[in-house]
Amino acid sequence: MKNLPSCLGWGFEWRSKLSAFGLPLVHIALGVNRDTGKLLIAKGIIAIGIFGTGVVAITMVGIGVVVFGQFALGVIAIAQFAIGIVFGLGQFATGLIAIGQFAFGKYVLAQFGCGKYIL
Repeated sequence: MKNLPSCLGWGFEWRSKLSAFGLPLVHIALGVNRDTGKLLIAKGIIAIGIFGTGVVAITMVGIGVVVFGQFALGVIAIAQFAIGIVFGLGQFATGLIAIGQFAFGKYVLAQFGCGKYIL
């Protein structure tokens, strides 16, 4: 797919040579693959990109243990839309401990919150 629209015709990918558990220590993936036209997804211990999964994910849309981004799903999630299992921090946040404008959890600090202990 060499004839991608100019807005989709860019991409960058880098993987560290060091790896653990079959994953690169750091994987950075942004944009689309110019040859296939598929979105690049960062997958590594530390994943950085628009989309990514990793132990630590710094992404727009990410899944991992500790996730920072726009939309995040993880044990600890810090994002505009944060779905955290233990801790969520964001405009919309969930988790055992949730902090946000709209937050849902057991221990909640929010403008609008739902939980057992709300502040």
